[in-house]
Amino acid sequence: MIGDRIEFEIGGTLDIPLPKMLPVAVSFDSAVLEDIEGAIAEQFTRPEIREKIKPGHSIAIGCGSRGVAGIAQIAKAVVAHINALGGKPFIFPAMASHGAATAEGQKQVLERYGITEDHVGCPLRATMEVATVDTLEDGTRIFVDRYAAAADGIVLINRVKPHTNFRAPIESGIVKMMTIGMGKIEGATEIHFHGFEAFETLLPRMARVIMQKLPFLFGVGVVENAYERPAQVQVMAAENLLAQEPKLLSRARELMPRLLFDDIDVLIIDEIGKDVSGSGFDPNVTGRNNRFIPWEDSPKVQKIVVMDLTEKTHGNAIGIGLADVTTMKLYKKMDVPSTYANTITATYLDGGFIPVIMNTEEEAIRLAVKTLRRVRPADARIVRIKNTLELNHIEVSEPLLPLVEMSSQMKKMGQPADVAFDAQGNLKPMRKG
Repeated sequence: MIGDRIEFEIGGTLDIPLPKMLPVAVSFDSAVLEDIEGAIAEQFTRPEIREKIKPGHSIAIGCGSRGVAGIAQIAKAVVAHINALGGKPFIFPAMASHGAATAEGQKQVLERYGITEDHVGCPLRATMEVATVDTLEDGTRIFVDRYAAAADGIVLINRVKPHTNFRAPIESGIVKMMTIGMGKIEGATEIHFHGFEAFETLLPRMARVIMQKLPFLFGVGVVENAYERPAQVQVMAAENLLAQEPKLLSRARELMPRLLFDDIDVLIIDEIGKDVSGSGFDPNVTGRNNRFIPWEDSPKVQKIVVMDLTEKTHGNAIGIGLADVTTMKLYKKMDVPSTYANTITATYLDGGFIPVIMNTEEEAIRLAVKTLRRVRPADARIVRIKNTLELNHIEVSEPLLPLVEMSSQMKKMGQPADVAFDAQGNLKPMRKG
């Protein structure tokens, strides 16, 4: 049984030398869409969008569990334009098993992002009940949220970005929300049975069936820059969705933040969470994915240490199993039911495994460095990040300084200094200069 502390014997000692660390500023493409509401208004001037909204028709607007930049503002603007065209909009959660796979939990996820009835100006209807749309030849059933299936029209709002578990022309975006998010836990479980390797063909195939059987009108795709700000908003009509979403994905891939090192000995991640990535932390950044998923992205990392959960993840610690070491602090915050619901739906159970738990952040970091293979502690190439979304300010160990100085995107912002811990063994806040 795990109590408040774990006492065990370690060969040798954790009192090992750590390399000095220094703050580094990293620059990425900062393209930003300053006027979100104006951009959406412009999209609604297009006849092929406006003509889809019929006066008096009920319009189900699906929003997900990701922390999409400006999502409450975007949802409010979409609702306003549909109202102006005579439609009767309502918001529904399109987030598969998230929110602990309960209607109230999913409603609360939206409300925490500011998507409330008062703010967006329309009802919010949450249910885990689904309607069966069709069954594919192989027996795969296609499910859709019951409220959405009964509406006169369906609209989806989502970020378009590289997926964390597969590579394809269409990855994470409107099509994925349509097939998995709208299907609730039943639909997501049905699809994940096939494994991520099938998603490249399965998701577009299912989307075509849904658009044939139900009145899907359009998707609002959001592309973010590396600083978590919207860079592009595109309204994609149903008939053009499968052709347009790959273009948004290509733009998202160009803009996404990344670590500019090929090899890292220890990667320290201050926080993980569902609001950061569907995988808790993004394999596109860390280079590490679930077992049995083909993944060749850099960097190559020996040890990953995750130290805490974001507040907005509300205990969902999916992805913790991809780390090597964690802290007692994170373990105590872990909400097992929500983590398990999400992990089991995805079918890759290692996402919910528990790494080695150390009592403090200092112990976690020292253990990771101590257990490096063929690397002396003082020579360890260590990178510290807040999370896998915020990579413009990082800390690196002194052995990585030559690579920093050679890069046009990285700038040293201070001098190397000893790793600083407080009296409780927690890392002190990251230096920015």
